[in-house]
Amino acid sequence: MNNLQEQRMLLSHNFNVSDNSVPELSREQFANVFIEGFSDEKNIKCRLVDNPHWIVEILFPINEVSPQQIGDRCAQILAQKRRSQLSCEQRLPDILVLGGMKTSLAVNPAPESLQPGQWGVDVVETPSIEEFLQAIAWEATIAQKPADSIFKVELVQ
Repeated sequence: MNNLQEQRMLLSHNFNVSDNSVPELSREQFANVFIEGFSDEKNIKCRLVDNPHWIVEILFPINEVSPQQIGDRCAQILAQKRRSQLSCEQRLPDILVLGGMKTSLAVNPAPESLQPGQWGVDVVETPSIEEFLQAIAWEATIAQKPADSIFKVELVQ
């Protein structure tokens, strides 16, 4: 796979759960969820990054899979991990994956930082997707952005 066809996505984790229904994950645990979850997919590389905000780097072939599809897969991987941690009757938090392509200049030129043309993705665990989206003014935030530079995945448990 050459670099012209490889896309980079960085994940952060927004743990918006206060009822102790699921344990909060450390940076390493969060990264391992995706490192293990993508381990069977030969064309997708995943690793922990050393950055105060971003936790996981995912490299994928843009000619084979879209950022939205990677976001969908991230939601499924996290949900599967959370299901394995709980008993059948316990309700999991909702999972929200919000992605946006960086279009402005990089704040930090360090290799572990998000660079223009790359995807920054917030993986959210929350009791209410609707309340979370209202709290961050999602609709207003995306109103002026091109449709192909953002994505949203909602997984209600």
